[in-house]
Amino acid sequence: MDIFIIIFLVFLGLLLLLIEFAVIPGTTIAGVIGGILLVASVYLAFSNHGTLAGIVTLIFVIIAAPAIIVYFFKSKQGKKMVLQTQIDSKVETFDADKIKPGNTGVTISRLAPTGKVKINGEMAEAQSTGPLIDSNQKIVVTNVYSGKIIVEPIKEKKDE
Repeated sequence: MDIFIIIFLVFLGLLLLLIEFAVIPGTTIAGVIGGILLVASVYLAFSNHGTLAGIVTLIFVIIAAPAIIVYFFKSKQGKKMVLQTQIDSKVETFDADKIKPGNTGVTISRLAPTGKVKINGEMAEAQSTGPLIDSNQKIVVTNVYSGKIIVEPIKEKKDE
């Protein structure tokens, strides 16, 4: 009867470890209880059935726990749970020779604080120095850093 209890504890411990990794990751409750059950099964095997049974149980637990987890994540169901997207986007660049401080342009989208602008025929991403700038507003380039354009709105003079 003790052998069935040891087998049951090993099975239940491995199942709880699998649940920890697959169903409720991050909670550690199932993982801790699963680990405790596996340690208890090895302890029972050593204490009730001797050194040979204890070593066999220990080796089985050491091999089976990682093997079941690796097998699960390589299976069809496990692959559905793993994030496999690749980032294939790239940073939008602009011709730094065409855009210099002092150039003027127009906003394509609202700059809150970043958005699209058109300067010297180049479409680029720009950042406002402070205030939000609506679309179709005239802007002036104040600074150009590597990959970053800083703009501010052109203040139009009012006739008095």
